[in-house]
Amino acid sequence: MEVRQEDTELDLASIHRPDMQWFVVHTLTGQEGNAQRYLQSQIAVAEMTDKIGDVRMPTEKVTETKNGKKKTTTHKFFPGYLLVQAAVYTIPDPAKPRKRKLNTEVWRFINDTPGIISFLGGDQPIPLTTKEVYDIFAQTNEQKTARPKVTYEPGEVVTILEGAFKGSSGPIDEVDPDRGRLKVTVTIFGRPVSVELEYWQVERQQAPAPGVHG
Repeated sequence: MEVRQEDTELDLASIHRPDMQWFVVHTLTGQEGNAQRYLQSQIAVAEMTDKIGDVRMPTEKVTETKNGKKKTTTHKFFPGYLLVQAAVYTIPDPAKPRKRKLNTEVWRFINDTPGIISFLGGDQPIPLTTKEVYDIFAQTNEQKTARPKVTYEPGEVVTILEGAFKGSSGPIDEVDPDRGRLKVTVTIFGRPVSVELEYWQVERQQAPAPGVHG
């Protein structure tokens, strides 16, 4: 999959547009790049440039040392998801900004893109806050160090160390040892969401010592 370097750069001018908000969309596993490129290619064709601003697949550089040699690779920061900047909601009455209305044309255009499963929030997409957007893009500029390889089992509870869900904990649903990846269920905006991660992005929660009870 092609990794676009510009997706790792913090461009404040393009991140903030007063007429649009950032949303998270869930994609098919491994189809983030294809969905991103297709959606980007269709925006102008469908004359949606005034309604959809940017489509990002944030990445980060990871450095690890093997046999005394440093190796830097690029990893998807948000596996299984894309960030889309769009005017998904309209505000009919500026005096009542809280009474927003779903722009079904924009929602359907993005939601029906090949490779995209759905918005986070379904037919009531939840926009990211300005702080959340800045935090995500700011973190993609930082170079990370890979964690030692370990093994995991379904049912184990892990804490996410890197990426957009840093600090969240949840049980492991699936493990793919051949690819060094696993799926963890975490809670986002009050909803359980399955997140695909790489081994180095999580840490097993330590079991309490014998005789110690919470």
